[in-house]
Amino acid sequence: MIELIDVSKRFKQVEAVNSLSMRVNRGEIYGFLGPNGAGKTTTLKMIAGTLKPSSGRIIINGRDVDRNPEAAKQELGFIPDRPFLYEKLTGFEFLQFMAGLYKVNHDSFSSRSRELLNLFELSSWEHELVESYSHGMKQRLIMSAAMLHRPKALIVDEPMVGLDPRGARLLKKIFRQLRLNGVSILISTHTLSIAADICDRIGIIHKGRLFTEGTVEELKSQAGGSKHLEEAFLKLTGGNEEQVLTDFFKSEAKG
Repeated sequence: MIELIDVSKRFKQVEAVNSLSMRVNRGEIYGFLGPNGAGKTTTLKMIAGTLKPSSGRIIINGRDVDRNPEAAKQELGFIPDRPFLYEKLTGFEFLQFMAGLYKVNHDSFSSRSRELLNLFELSSWEHELVESYSHGMKQRLIMSAAMLHRPKALIVDEPMVGLDPRGARLLKKIFRQLRLNGVSILISTHTLSIAADICDRIGIIHKGRLFTEGTVEELKSQAGGSKHLEEAFLKLTGGNEEQVLTDFFKSEAKG
């Protein structure tokens, strides 16, 4: 379970996140959507413990991120959109390094690393330097590392970036299986078709606040019966790009 209670984050005069409260239930995939600059990445960093909230509380599977950060992080896996990797390590060595951070014992690491490398189709590359990996392979490696300690909650920023269709399909299957195993998954993405395909509920953040949330069908209904999630998202967040472009080209034609 992931829970945010009146969480805010201020950067000097900018209120990036403003009194945000939301909850990802056990065994739920929750899509976290919003326009650029809405506060999504700031929120994910606060949940991961890499950024301290200005106020409010964040709870990961019963552990308070501020009061008990080490225990909270043991419950969490974080997959950023731009992962940092030690490229002079092999894939296997990188997993060993991450296992040490999460205090995974040797016997557990041996079996889990083999399972994950096989699951993410990296077994034949495990002893190659990470610098020789493609972007998609690096993404799959960081996902393997995030799941090494069998977290109860997972936060993912743009999960499909750099993945080919086969890799994207594999990842969807993995997320669905994790959900069945009771893992809470928070996914931030701009790919609305992915959110519509795999998310149980979706929350839309706008100007640092949770603007609305619900199932895909509920969001479509809120947007006046939109046929697609993209159309609903644009209506709910005030996206009027098509009208702006139409007006622009009309004025150009008159000129």
